[in-house]
Amino acid sequence: MSVDFNTVATEFCNFYYQQFDSDRTQLGNLYRDQSMLTFETSQLQGAKDIVEKLASLPFQKVAHRISTLDAQPASPSGDILVMVTGELLIDEEQNAQRYSQVFHLIPDGSSYYVFNDIFRLNYS
Repeated sequence: MSVDFNTVATEFCNFYYQQFDSDRTQLGNLYRDQSMLTFETSQLQGAKDIVEKLASLPFQKVAHRISTLDAQPASPSGDILVMVTGELLIDEEQNAQRYSQVFHLIPDGSSYYVFNDIFRLNYS
């Protein structure tokens, strides 16, 4: 059965950002021990360290707004590469911050996990 990588990428990002915005401590099941996160200049490996980093970010409220989402098949094994650009509304700030994020998704049974996650704020 052929997987529609665009649909998987869209559904994954909608779930990921909804979970991140409501309770980012619950994102651990999307990562594995070999997963890696680059968040600005910090690099972390493993679900536990990644979730600790995300949970320690210095804001209480956050809302992601996706502007663009591009996906491509990344290997014959069914991996998917996802590139997202968007805006973040943090706490009570009125001005959104622009961000870019890349996910490398690996098939795992009937779902996917994040093997690589690269996040960067875009400053103009």
